[in-house]
Amino acid sequence: MRNEKLKQTMLAAVLIAMTVGLSIMFVIPVPATKGMVTLCEVGIYTSAILFGGPVGGMVGAGSGFLIDILSGYPEWCLFSLVIHGLQGLAVGYLTPEHTKSFKTMLLPLAVGSAIMVIGYYFATALLFGWPAGLASIVGNLVQVGFGMVVTLSIVESLVKFKPDLV
Repeated sequence: MRNEKLKQTMLAAVLIAMTVGLSIMFVIPVPATKGMVTLCEVGIYTSAILFGGPVGGMVGAGSGFLIDILSGYPEWCLFSLVIHGLQGLAVGYLTPEHTKSFKTMLLPLAVGSAIMVIGYYFATALLFGWPAGLASIVGNLVQVGFGMVVTLSIVESLVKFKPDLV
């Protein structure tokens, strides 16, 4: 049992590093909210779907926190830790273990996306006021929408070519 927890933690650490790298490489700054649009959802969603809630939560929390620190947005670190952590947990726990089809992944991804968009609306409204919170919704919808499309493509490809992995 102890080795399983260690394996899970090591897997999460590698996935956090990959998600941070992916997100740092492709960043679109949003000056109005002093935030950014990244590809972190791809790493969070893929990790959560393939490896479950605990790994998804660790990848979400760890990568969200590190991306903000490394990108120079320390005011967002704690918000990202909580929001992306909950996002990864929700997607991982809502995705059925027995099948990873397009249909079974839509609801978990939609819930995870709603957590992110609503969470960052409140975080932005707290930091900069409700008009900025409303302005952040569009960028966050783009980010989660793109993350969902890429994640679905990755997981569908894995199911097709390497079904024993998923």
